[in-house]
Amino acid sequence: MTRIEPLDLEAAPAASQSLLASVKKQIGTVPNMLRTFAHSPAALEGYVGLSGALARGVLDAATRERIALAVAEINGCGYCLAAHSYLGKNVARLSEGEIEKNRRGTSADPKACAAVEFAALVVAKRGQVGSADIEVVRAAGFSDAEIVEIVAHVALNTLTNYLNEIANTAVDFPAAPVLKAA
Repeated sequence: MTRIEPLDLEAAPAASQSLLASVKKQIGTVPNMLRTFAHSPAALEGYVGLSGALARGVLDAATRERIALAVAEINGCGYCLAAHSYLGKNVARLSEGEIEKNRRGTSADPKACAAVEFAALVVAKRGQVGSADIEVVRAAGFSDAEIVEIVAHVALNTLTNYLNEIANTAVDFPAAPVLKAA
């Protein structure tokens, strides 16, 4: 059962309504996660702002989705696994096999693998990675700007994972399949 109910556009605080209306105009609907964020206009604005800024960053959509999948799997967020499995397949054009690998913290693509493994390490070590870990990502071809963005995507996705788990947000994307034992 949902613990924090998503708000309908009309019931949201006035400061959240314009952001929700903008999302609805862009994609035709407002996902439950954003309707849950709407309880706090400041939190909604922060999420939308950071998400928008990172979408204009140096990491491509496929890398962003791969990171989101790894972080959601580690954090056990069913809502985000469903959302990013859908977005990974339909927006970033990742294969089902690649999505499964990303959820396991890896990738078939060597460069993407370094980013996903680093993101998973950042989550597992709560940011306490070593210099050698950073050098592995650099050796795979990532710049310092890209490394900073990987960390920012970990933070953004951790925020949504935690909110959705705390709120027990109802999943409004096709459910992500349960991973089989490796």
